[in-house]
Amino acid sequence: MATIPITKRGAEKLKDELHRLKTVERPSIIQAIAEARAQGDLSENAEYEAAKDRQGFIEGRIAEVEGKLSAAQIIDPAAVDAGGRVVFGATVELEDEDSGDTVKYQIVGEDEADLKLGLINVSSPIARALIGKEEGDTAVVQAPGGERRYEVVSVRYL
Repeated sequence: MATIPITKRGAEKLKDELHRLKTVERPSIIQAIAEARAQGDLSENAEYEAAKDRQGFIEGRIAEVEGKLSAAQIIDPAAVDAGGRVVFGATVELEDEDSGDTVKYQIVGEDEADLKLGLINVSSPIARALIGKEEGDTAVVQAPGGERRYEVVSVRYL
């Protein structure tokens, strides 16, 4: 299985979720199944069916998170020294060459991406256009609305 890059912060969030699923969600669903089972006839017990469905979801999510963590290549952006180039984990400030607007993004793994928080997926078109660029370089991004050009204002490793 190929490794998937993830920031240190993203790995911690996955570990926290896994811990919550195993120590809170799993025991509560086991209790709910026991209570539903105690009500008698399981063939017509909607609460039992709902609890079993929830248990299946939780167990599937536990397996998914464990798989992601086992394949993860954890990268601490603060420990990266890429000589000013844009790499995974870098925080990049960009200026749109047409409008002059500035935006700030951090390039992260697929599970961490959240555009509202300025976290972009490493495989997104903008991240692919930025990888390898340095301050002062221009990145050309093929956006749905056409070609966009961004100047790299700063590259930091936070």
